[in-house]
Amino acid sequence: MLNFKEKPIIAMLHLKGRSNGEIMERMIKETDIYYRNGVDAVLVENYFGNTDHCIQGLEYLHKNMPDRIYGVNILGDYRKAFELAGKYNADFIQIDSVCGHLPPGLDSVYGDELMSLMKDRTFQVLGGLRFKYQPIRSGRTLEKDAELARQRCDAVVTTGEGTGKDCPSEKLFQFRTVLKEFPLIVGAGVTSGNVCEKLKYADGVIIGSWLKEGHIDYGDVCEEYVKEFMDKVMEYRASLPR
Repeated sequence: MLNFKEKPIIAMLHLKGRSNGEIMERMIKETDIYYRNGVDAVLVENYFGNTDHCIQGLEYLHKNMPDRIYGVNILGDYRKAFELAGKYNADFIQIDSVCGHLPPGLDSVYGDELMSLMKDRTFQVLGGLRFKYQPIRSGRTLEKDAELARQRCDAVVTTGEGTGKDCPSEKLFQFRTVLKEFPLIVGAGVTSGNVCEKLKYADGVIIGSWLKEGHIDYGDVCEEYVKEFMDKVMEYRASLPR
């Protein structure tokens, strides 16, 4: 499980490749780079691949790295994420929005379903709020949506406007104020240059693009970037009061 008091770093496995074999080869290589350099957890996502590729990745992690922390996000299918997390003993799932993206009537039905899915689960739920590319249709204030989000997940994830785009510290401060002690994750736009600033407000980071060649989502993971980033994180953690 993720320990939010330790401000975990979660690295993306985007499943890029032109064949099943190439996707798995790259995923295994990236996973090794991440864990070897101190990343706390990996997140399998069908960003480039599909659900079957996510299943292959989870099967690999479940069989070969059962003591490591890993999770899954099935874009567009949160029900499948719940199913696969249970089947492959994942530690967490990510859902891009648990609150705010639907009008009140539909949101109520969605919330009831999430609460039902969360019963008897063995993993954490990281839930998006005011997340990239998600509309705001609830008609509620951030405070009201945050109150509902706290009931629907174990940690709130928020971002800036898009993939690789900065999540302003002002937004994180606002979320920190509203959420109080409830775990807050910044889900995009974190770099080696701003990670220490973001961790002043956030209880963890999901990172992908910055760790790749060219700092772009379709680049290959660069071990030099991963090491540089984690060195910054370790430096920050060492400065925290014990």
